[in-house]
Amino acid sequence: MKIAVSACLMGDNVRYDGTNKRNEELICLLEGHEIIRICPEAMVFPIPHLPIEIKDGSIMDSDGFDHTERLTQACKECLAQIDGCELVILKSKSPSCGYGEIYDGSFFETIIKGNGIFAALCEKNAYKILTENDLEEIRRLLG
Repeated sequence: MKIAVSACLMGDNVRYDGTNKRNEELICLLEGHEIIRICPEAMVFPIPHLPIEIKDGSIMDSDGFDHTERLTQACKECLAQIDGCELVILKSKSPSCGYGEIYDGSFFETIIKGNGIFAALCEKNAYKILTENDLEEIRRLLG
């Protein structure tokens, strides 16, 4: 199966603070599948960079600068890269990849319902989307 996965979950140091969210259990489940690593934020921002969150529909960094246009373009480029993927596994809560819940834009780690920009594009294009919090469903799908 061809699967798109947030690069940080695979261990790539692409997060705003230069770290990753490597998920060993997920990586084991993905063995034997074709993996497309994606990170729209790494296409736009240097690593490390200021944290970003979605506030009132815009992508803002913690200094208040609006990055919506640049990140939206990167998300569209990532969407083209995952053509043919049967599953997309995204990092929860991320302003790009969060699916179902994201940070609220206050930079106080407050969670609200919503999708990141890339997750919203994937949903609009009818991709099957899961996060690292859905390991049981991933296990079931990958058999």
